[in-house]
Amino acid sequence: MSASVPRLVVAAPSSGSGKTTVATGLMAAFAARGLAVSPHKVGPDYIDPGYHALATGRVGRNLDAYLCGPELVGPLFLHGARGCDIAVVEGVMGLYDGAAGEGELASTAHVAKLLRAPVVLVVDASSQSRSVAALVHGFASWDPEVRVGGVILNKVASDRHEELLREALEQAGVPVLGVLRRVPQVDTPSRHLGLVPVAERHAAAVEAVAAMAAQVSEGCDLDALAGLARSAGTLSGAAWDAAEAVSSPPPPLPFPSSMGCAPATPPEGSAPGAPGRPERPRPQTPDRPVVAVAGGEAFTFSYAEHTELLTAAGADVVTFDPLRDEELPDGTAGLVIGGGFPEVYASELSANEPLRKAVAELAAGGAPVAAECAGLLYLCRELDGLPMCGVLDAGARMTERLTLGYRDAVAVGDSVLAAAGTRMRGHEFHRTVVEPGSGTEPAWGVRTPRPRVEGFVERGVHASYLHTHWASEPGVARRFVERCRTS
Repeated sequence: MSASVPRLVVAAPSSGSGKTTVATGLMAAFAARGLAVSPHKVGPDYIDPGYHALATGRVGRNLDAYLCGPELVGPLFLHGARGCDIAVVEGVMGLYDGAAGEGELASTAHVAKLLRAPVVLVVDASSQSRSVAALVHGFASWDPEVRVGGVILNKVASDRHEELLREALEQAGVPVLGVLRRVPQVDTPSRHLGLVPVAERHAAAVEAVAAMAAQVSEGCDLDALAGLARSAGTLSGAAWDAAEAVSSPPPPLPFPSSMGCAPATPPEGSAPGAPGRPERPRPQTPDRPVVAVAGGEAFTFSYAEHTELLTAAGADVVTFDPLRDEELPDGTAGLVIGGGFPEVYASELSANEPLRKAVAELAAGGAPVAAECAGLLYLCRELDGLPMCGVLDAGARMTERLTLGYRDAVAVGDSVLAAAGTRMRGHEFHRTVVEPGSGTEPAWGVRTPRPRVEGFVERGVHASYLHTHWASEPGVARRFVERCRTS
């Protein structure tokens, strides 16, 4: 089976060059032309896809060759792009920057090659003229398998500056597909972990996306960019399907023979395994347990595939807002609390005592609870001195130190998510610390950047700092839903 979806990868020599402005603006500009646009983001970023969703009206999806493995990049892309006229993929960091110590793995260039997609290089031209040709030539020629199909020049000062840049780039043989002038920065405020998520500033975010679209429409050759997208190579293989994934999970990711941490036993056979608020679920039945998923402004980090896998595994998935809802959804049999910014909303989360008690009672009863990063903090006894759910006998607090990076992990023992020995890859991204960092039964043994154990497995609770992508190990969703049926 093969498919050909017109597509572009928007990359840059380094972070801060204007990738998000160009990619989001391009998505919105194409959508304004009546095209169905599929938005994607390279890497584990949760925030940019929210802006992509505003620009296109479709769920923003991540393509991460480290978390999911290179073999899933194409199928996940085709899943997200199904029925679309064009796809825009925003890169991560610099074009050739990937997972530390892993060569090209998970870089924008790697994903572009896996997708057989042309690259548009966004260059901050604010402090150069003729040197831009050497810069672009270097990026275009570094890897012959990466096709840099054009350049968009950002922060160009004047007509004369543009003329000098174009003259230089003629010698590099890479066409200029857009020129964006120096303008007041589009209102996309940042804080300690990057841009402020869309859910926290929806009206302002809509205005920001509209401004990006106007800037790109005025400064870029949309027809030429669409033509370049149509030149992408044909992708072979089928689109990823959640129902197929939970019934026949793909082979495990390749891992080093030794994780350098707590010993792991082989997996125990085949263990059973979005924006807006959905309708309240049907009354729970033994066959379709209700899985409550935290949402709202405090918990905005999630991959769309997680909900799709839970649904395919037989759950009724219902979103609730821990800032506002004083009860869990009717019939809740399991709870998933992903990432986000509980530290920003600690006072409001703490003030919602009825919900904190409901979460604690659910966990005390042995119901399956899966918590990642922000979810871990919410389950702690306290966060920055404010009472949280008290499910875990641990305290959390903000720090100045950023913890960031990919992680190789192995399940130390059995839990509601994984059998002992299950190997997954994760990502950490936080400025908080939990003390102690692990329970009597840790969640994961982590090999990088140093051998350690982390997280908590208590009763039906699995809580950890690691963000994981369940598409890489669909048995996680299957096992969780089965535990919801039987707990």
